[in-house]
Amino acid sequence: MVAVILSLLLGVLLERLNFYQEAAERARFEATLQVYKTALQIRLAELMLERREGEARLLEVENPTRWLSEKPTDYGGSYPQQPEPGIWYFDETSRELVYVANSARRLAVEPRNGLKQLRFRVKIIYQPVVVSGKTIQAIGGMSLLPSTPFQWS
Repeated sequence: MVAVILSLLLGVLLERLNFYQEAAERARFEATLQVYKTALQIRLAELMLERREGEARLLEVENPTRWLSEKPTDYGGSYPQQPEPGIWYFDETSRELVYVANSARRLAVEPRNGLKQLRFRVKIIYQPVVVSGKTIQAIGGMSLLPSTPFQWS
């Protein structure tokens, strides 16, 4: 009877440990993603201040890690044949920033190559602006948007 109770308690403890481990990974992922988003906004602001808005389109295809003063410790470089879980990559082919999840039991996303991957792409946001009586589409901002839908609960 004692062995049964101990094994039940151990099972509950392990489940809680897995839950907190995944919550910590999710928090680290969200913090790193926010760093990339902030760097994107700063880079766009620099281009606008220098009146080089035309170069903003390049932000949609270049590696977002270039905008950071320091690379994240969990950045692995170009997307490899065999990506490691818990690492950020840049996929040169699709021009996407990729996070390969490690503890992803509560992550709902379509697996790719057998791994749960969160992929993001830079998207320019245009807004109509009236200039000399004409309406043109001007850059209103930029965002780092998921390429595929996901939910991490």
